[in-house]
Amino acid sequence: MALHHDFPRSPYAPLLPETRWFPADETLRASSYEKLLPPLVARIREEVAQWRAAGYAGASETSRALLRWWFETEHAIEQADRSLATFRYYFAQREAVETVLWLHDARKVRDRHDLMRFDASGVVSASMFDEDWPRFVLKMATGAGKTKVLSLLIAWCFFHKTYESDSTLARNILLIAPNIIVLDRLRADFDGLRIFFNDPVLPDNGFEGRNWRDDFQISLHVQDEVRIVRPTGNLFLSNIHRVYLGDVPEPSLADEDLRDYFLSPFGPKPVGKTTDSRTDLGEIVREIDELAVFNDEAHHVHDPRMAWFKSIQDIHHRMLQKDKRLAVQIDVTATPRHDNGAIFVQTVSDYPLVEAIAQNVVKHPVLPDAASRARLAEHKSAIFSERYDDYLRLAIEEWRASYAEHEKLGKKAVLFVMVDDTRNCDEVGAYLEKIAPELQGAVLVIHTKANGEISEAASGKSREELELLRSQANAIDSWDSPYKAIVSVLVLKEGWDVRNVTVICGLRAYAAKSNILPEQTLGRGLRRMYFGSDVSETISVLGTPVFMEFVESIKAEGVELEQRPMGGGSARQESLIVEVDGTGGKDINALDIALPRLTRRYQRDYKRLEDLDPASLGNPRLPLKPFTTEQTREIVFKTLLADDVDHTIMLDGAGPGDWRSVVGFFARQLLKELRLVGGYDVLYPRVREFMRVYLFEGGPVDLDDPVILRNLSEPAVGKVLFDSFSKGINALTVHDTGSARIEDYIRLRHTRPFRTESRAWLPARKSVFNRIVGEPHAGGFELVFAKFLDDAPDVASFAKNYLAVGFKLDYVRSNGELSNYVPDFIVKAQDGTVWIVETKGREELDLPQKMARLAQWCLDATQASIADGGPAYRFVYVDQEGFTRTQPSTFAELYASFRDFQD
Repeated sequence: MALHHDFPRSPYAPLLPETRWFPADETLRASSYEKLLPPLVARIREEVAQWRAAGYAGASETSRALLRWWFETEHAIEQADRSLATFRYYFAQREAVETVLWLHDARKVRDRHDLMRFDASGVVSASMFDEDWPRFVLKMATGAGKTKVLSLLIAWCFFHKTYESDSTLARNILLIAPNIIVLDRLRADFDGLRIFFNDPVLPDNGFEGRNWRDDFQISLHVQDEVRIVRPTGNLFLSNIHRVYLGDVPEPSLADEDLRDYFLSPFGPKPVGKTTDSRTDLGEIVREIDELAVFNDEAHHVHDPRMAWFKSIQDIHHRMLQKDKRLAVQIDVTATPRHDNGAIFVQTVSDYPLVEAIAQNVVKHPVLPDAASRARLAEHKSAIFSERYDDYLRLAIEEWRASYAEHEKLGKKAVLFVMVDDTRNCDEVGAYLEKIAPELQGAVLVIHTKANGEISEAASGKSREELELLRSQANAIDSWDSPYKAIVSVLVLKEGWDVRNVTVICGLRAYAAKSNILPEQTLGRGLRRMYFGSDVSETISVLGTPVFMEFVESIKAEGVELEQRPMGGGSARQESLIVEVDGTGGKDINALDIALPRLTRRYQRDYKRLEDLDPASLGNPRLPLKPFTTEQTREIVFKTLLADDVDHTIMLDGAGPGDWRSVVGFFARQLLKELRLVGGYDVLYPRVREFMRVYLFEGGPVDLDDPVILRNLSEPAVGKVLFDSFSKGINALTVHDTGSARIEDYIRLRHTRPFRTESRAWLPARKSVFNRIVGEPHAGGFELVFAKFLDDAPDVASFAKNYLAVGFKLDYVRSNGELSNYVPDFIVKAQDGTVWIVETKGREELDLPQKMARLAQWCLDATQASIADGGPAYRFVYVDQEGFTRTQPSTFAELYASFRDFQD
């Protein structure tokens, strides 16, 4: 059940159906793949991939525009330091969204019978569906970004109804959470509609001819905080209890039994009455004329007899009485299973945990190896904590190691201990504080029942204390929280989505009818602590033999559990921490190097794009190829640089093809490849004119002619168009400002600690950093060169120019595009001169451009620095072959031997 050898390790790479995981040996893929996945997923996955390749044929204009904006347009998001970073959705998120849009738009799925057409198992029947409205279940691993998928689909639902005259969707949205904790998490994202504006959910006004942001008129209503409800444009965010039928009271802190209030929507019925409801939200959502329902953590909706399902069914029936119907129900969950382990038949998309782990979307579970487990024993004692002393001490040892590692990076590692019942929670909490001094006053004890419901009744806490307990559990990641460990029964179930759990210690067995629990147990520790990094993270999982047997049952889902030595002084195999080394007796101030941060030398002037003249591009004209009528029926268009199939035009012979989509395709491709923000309305008419008049011999040509359309799909067309337009656009928009000034200084000693993959490294006496880490594909040359710098008598200090340093140069590539260049080493000579060193094992295409830019930077930096009494800046290029041949012993010898690019 291992992953396919071609399965991509990047979460942004397309997931091809033929490389996806399935629960069997790879030799059985041809015969068993479709039968072993959720029954609808295999065929839907195949057809969605084809639909994507065909340019979303059959989708509404609204859906196509949104898909292009979300997944084919580059989005730059401003960071806390005001720098811009590229935002991209995971491919798994894209596939989930595409699946829903394809089912609704292209395949017109409106009920159970429409969905049954995609059954690959041959066993699905109409009786397996309990609903009479379209319901799509999206299975996504914990930590894979289900909330972002919800935000995209909510926006799509709203815009589709707004812009498409025949839309069956809705501009009123009911987003349901199973409990208060999940509601708190959703509210953090949706409050103030922030997720729609902080993420690139809403296209810019003017994108493909519509004012998206102006038209997104929607009001958020949380629980009973209902303001004036308009007929449309309402987003209701609610706990399920607010939309129950009238005879199901909502849990309240005033209830005698508080289990329902904190977690479970389907536990024993509360005794007391709801006293704090100001507005009957359930009645409001039943009275409006259009509504779409979204369920988060939707594995709770697994029984038609449950109040959750009956509430949605009642809303649908109320709408039927008004000759309306529920527009759609979209459920997201990591574990869409019934109590007997069967998958929800409505599951249409699947991103399993095994794939999420492989792509570093979540942490990698790590277990103690056999030797480490052999050292653990259950002692004979009536006192619970003494009985499991070995396990608790190992958990603390693992936690201490991870705490020390992550503290350097500004993160607090959290220990999670699961015990067998509420009576032992307080005892274990006190024992942890006794044997680990750093945990004194830092252990949060939460009493829960065996099914994961918080049950503070046994604690005798007041109403205010209970509210505080919930907020403390949610805030434990923060340094503002005094807590570093949590002791609880089982797990805090869905919704407790902290990210800093690094060790889980289980001191209980499990007996469950459902296959949900293994992933839920690990799920509270799977979410990544660090974003924007491809460095893997781990979660250490240890416990009693029965607990470990339970955890290892997740192997049936394809998850590979790595085993490592733990305890007994074993070294923790984790990523490397690179930091300023202030503990080794180094004089950090003397070793520090200052680099001026200059203003950007090269800028883009987007306003000049309007001056682009297709007649002046100087491109070679292509001969027109003759094609038969049969050859013009299928026209395939590929992306300009990657040569991937983008879409296909099928001509049925009834009329001409639509050349407008072809022009639009090439205009969007140019914007994407040249990383231009906006400008589609400027570029489109120029691409059209270029194709019609200047691209082919004998032009102008008739773009309505199928033969011309077929010629436009030829690879040579894409190359000529891209080369000509990129050269013309770059020549117009990129310009040298002619000067640079110092904005600030980068000082190596101010570099924040950062993580990197465990690789070969070198301790350096003359560097502010604790280690010089080699690059994975550099052949070891960087470490050899670092050793030379550390030994050279005329080198005062040096450093590898890690990305965390922040020293990079803007430059113009050989094809005219703007890019950034990060030099390799920074060296300070004994005479105070600062050298920027570029080392290369092989020559690159843009090397001359990089070196010319580096020479210019050194000139600008020196002029500005000397005026302030600072050092001079110079550079040298060192190739591996020449360095191996000459073997210099001093930096002066190095510079004398390597003179490339100096003149």
